Amino acid sequence: MAKTRVLVEFGMGTSLRRQDYTEAALRAIKDALWHNSVNMAELFGFQKEAMIIDAEIGVAQPDKVDVEALKAVFPYGRPSIQVNQGGLDIEKPDAQGHTVIANAAIIVSFDMEAV
Repeated sequence: MAKTRVLVEFGMGTSLRRQDYTEAALRAIKDALWHNSVNMAELFGFQKEAMIIDAEIGVAQPDKVDVEALKAVFPYGRPSIQVNQGGLDIEKPDAQGHTVIANAAIIVSFDMEAV
């Protein structure tokens, strides 16, 4: 397989009150997806299901992210998700928890030999 990268997009998401790392990660993915209006599959003559999607998520507590919930947000393609140490936890001034910030990088590739 000649996996060829054709697009990279970035996003950021937050959980302001619930300290929900999965929700912050979902919002980061959606932010990245909504930035992109390029029809990459059609541009290269592929079906949308042929998209190879590698998503990297950064949050302060990676073990608190539900990866299966993140995969469900992609409308097509074959998503693979890796959650890493990153993002930020910002303490609230009243010492009642923190705000969660997640970052996402979405990389879209195709098997170019399939053409």
